[in-house]
Amino acid sequence: MTEPGVQPSACPLPLDVLPGNFQKHVDPAAPVTLRMMGAKALVPMGPKDMATALFMLTFDADAAVRETAVKSAGALADRILSVALRDENTDPKVLGFYAGALQGRPEYLEMLALNASTPDETIALIAATPNEKLTELLSQNQLRMLRHEPIVRALVTNPATRPVTIDNVTDFCVRSGLVLADLPAFAAARKRVLGSGVDEAAALAAAAAAQAEEAAAEQALLEMGASDAATEMIAETPEQEAAAEGKRLTIAQKVSKLSIAKKIEWANKKGNKEVRTILLRDPSKLVQLAVIQSPRITEGEIAKVALSRTAPGEVLQYIYNNRQLTKNYGIKVNLVNNPKVPVAVSMRYLSHLRSSELKGLSKNRNVSPALQTQARKLLEKKV
Repeated sequence: MTEPGVQPSACPLPLDVLPGNFQKHVDPAAPVTLRMMGAKALVPMGPKDMATALFMLTFDADAAVRETAVKSAGALADRILSVALRDENTDPKVLGFYAGALQGRPEYLEMLALNASTPDETIALIAATPNEKLTELLSQNQLRMLRHEPIVRALVTNPATRPVTIDNVTDFCVRSGLVLADLPAFAAARKRVLGSGVDEAAALAAAAAAQAEEAAAEQALLEMGASDAATEMIAETPEQEAAAEGKRLTIAQKVSKLSIAKKIEWANKKGNKEVRTILLRDPSKLVQLAVIQSPRITEGEIAKVALSRTAPGEVLQYIYNNRQLTKNYGIKVNLVNNPKVPVAVSMRYLSHLRSSELKGLSKNRNVSPALQTQARKLLEKKV
């Protein structure tokens, strides 16, 4: 909360994150009475909008409005909080705020821990909460742990984390190439994974050599522009296509030298389209999930994955369970035509398809006969 006399920082969210009829209750230019109505949670909003509006009002210029918004946020009814905190369309900044506002209420921290939109930085804070159930829950999210090292550190140093859980987490991280040499738990994990009879000095030298090779590979990727979308090549001639293919092969060679932990970092945060395409073929499902969850990935790339018969079920599940992604018509069409997608999932998209797509689906022998039949029935109704 901002101290009296100190100017609050600007709200990081624009007004249009809320429907137009609610914006007057958070608009800094609106009368204080309207903003105070919003801060007291007196405006009939849906759970996500209510949680968002209160977050925005904690940045209000009026101290009374700010203080009221903070109190209201911490006292929201379960029917509002339990929906808003589970909603993956709730802004990550809002979710981060509620993690702090609800520190003493582990049932809500659990909802935040399960929400894929909750920022990794917030998950690291939750991982430090002295609650065994939370530590057990977070220790199962391997992708987050490899993607954000502070989560591992918080779990390992949390007094509420069970010793067996610490062993499982550190063993997994050692196998995945994540190095946290300053933590005693990792030294013990190295012995369990590599064997107690291993020459520790030789093992450390080998690890240092592997890290040096990995660092060189990362540097080479940076120099080739593999982290910059602007450097992606668009081949228009055979010569350009040959050059692009050569570049892809070189990038693939460098990527192959990365540990799973580093691949996840490049898949989710650093890599451009070329790198993501390579990592989508990685044998690790965690790496492929990191690609599909990358904030850099485009809906066009996701549409291709939605049609891929080689994509792991977990990756396809992430796509068809994401309401924001399935608003894209091309993604819906590709999911329905992918035989790896469960029939029950494909069925729920059929009514959204145009006649041309239904016609193609009715003749697609790669999909379930039940799906073909239902496509024909819908097509007949449209005629």
